[in-house]
Amino acid sequence: MPDDHFNKINIRALDQNETVPYNLLLLADPSKALIDVYLRNSIVYIAEQENKTIGVCVLCSLNKVTAEIKNIAVATAYQGKGIGTLLLNHATAIAKEQGFRTLIISTANSSAGQLYLYQKLGFEMMEIRKNFFIDNYAEPIYENGIRCKDMIMLSKSLK
Repeated sequence: MPDDHFNKINIRALDQNETVPYNLLLLADPSKALIDVYLRNSIVYIAEQENKTIGVCVLCSLNKVTAEIKNIAVATAYQGKGIGTLLLNHATAIAKEQGFRTLIISTANSSAGQLYLYQKLGFEMMEIRKNFFIDNYAEPIYENGIRCKDMIMLSKSLK
C-alpha cells in the first residue's frame, strides 16, 4: 500500500546533461559496462520525491513496433510502496503513446518478486534465454538464495 507521500512522486525523462543514476541502475543490473551499452539507445525515466531520485526505468526502442524496458529499479528504502508499479505503468503509457504495439521486459529466473509484479501488470512469459547470466556476467549473481542463470522474457500487448 502506498504511503502518504505517494502522490508527490514525479516521473520524468532524464535530461542528457544530468547525471545518470547508476546507484539505482546497478541494483537491477550489476554490470556498468552492459548498462552503458543499452543507455546509448534508450530514454531514462526517473521517479523523484522531494528532489530526490528514488526510482529509474530505462525504455529502449527495439524496432518500429517493439520497445523494451531494459532496467527498472527502486531505491531500497522505497521498495514495496508501489513505485515500481508507477514506473512500469508510466513506461507502458509512453510506449503506447509512441505507437509501439509490444512492450518487453526481462528478469532472472531467481527474481520471484519481479516475475509476480510483471505478470500482475499484464506481461506474459514469451521466452527463456538459457544461461544468459552465466554467459554475460563474469561473477555469479545470486538473488533470493538462488543463482541467476536464465533470463525470463515477458511481453505485453499495447493494442
